[in-house]
Amino acid sequence: MSSNDPVTPNPWAEWRSATPARLALGRAGAGMPTDETLRFGWAHAMARDAIHAALDVDALEAALRAQHWDVARARSRAEDRTTYLRRPDLGRQLDPVDAQRLRVGVSRDCDVCLVIGDGLSSLAVARHAAPMLAALRAQLPPETRFSPVVIATQARVALADEVGELFGAALSVMLIGERPGLSSPDSLGIYLTHSPKRGRHDAERNCISNVRPEGLPCEAAAFKLAWLMRESLRRGLTGVGLKDESDLAVLEPGRPAPPLPG
Repeated sequence: MSSNDPVTPNPWAEWRSATPARLALGRAGAGMPTDETLRFGWAHAMARDAIHAALDVDALEAALRAQHWDVARARSRAEDRTTYLRRPDLGRQLDPVDAQRLRVGVSRDCDVCLVIGDGLSSLAVARHAAPMLAALRAQLPPETRFSPVVIATQARVALADEVGELFGAALSVMLIGERPGLSSPDSLGIYLTHSPKRGRHDAERNCISNVRPEGLPCEAAAFKLAWLMRESLRRGLTGVGLKDESDLAVLEPGRPAPPLPG
C-alpha cells in the first residue's frame, strides 16, 4: 500500500468474508460506521418483511403440480396476520370449514402426510419448499403413499398434527418458515411427527432446521429427512427416542434406498 493512500485496509476483511456474523464492525466516533448501520437496517427490514409478507399460494401450488404432487389448501383459525402473531394457539388449529372439507372424501390410507405452512417466513417457503419436495421424492421409493400436499396459511407447526390425523397418516411432515434471523430471513424448518394427532407435544417430534443454500442445502436436508422417515416408520416413533444418525448411513453407489414399511 502506498504511504499516500488515504484508506487503511481492514485487517478483519478476510475473516468477515467467511461468515454472515456481524464481526469487527468498527466504529465512527462513539457510533458504528454508516455502512454497518445501513446493513443492519436492511437485514432488519428483510426479517420483518419475511414475517409479514403473504405467501403466494397460487405460485407454490403451480410449482408443486408441475412436480406431479396432488395439492390441497387450508388455513388455520387465525383470521389474519395480526391475530396469527398474537394468538399462536389459533395457528395450531385448522379452520373448521377447511377441516370438514379435507375430511370429506379423503382416503385414509397413506404413509406420509405432507404439510407446507407459511409460518414466520413466507420467503423461506416460497424459495425452498418446492425444491425440497423434489429432492425428497428422489430419495424415497416410488410406492410411498402420500396424502395430498396441504398448503396451510397462518400455520404453526402443530397444525400438521390435525391434518395428519384427518388423513389417517402414519407420519406427518411439516415444512414451515422459521423465525427469521438478521442473517437468515429465508430459513425453512422441517418437523416429523409419528402417529400425528391433536395434542402431540414438541418432545414427540424431530426437527431439521436452517434449510437454505447458505445453511443446509435441500439435497442434504432431503437425505436426512428420508433417513428419519424410514427409521420413524420402522420403529414407530419420533422425538427424543429417535436420534438423527443419517451421517452414519453408508449408501453404496447404485444401491436403492430401503423401502418404507407398509
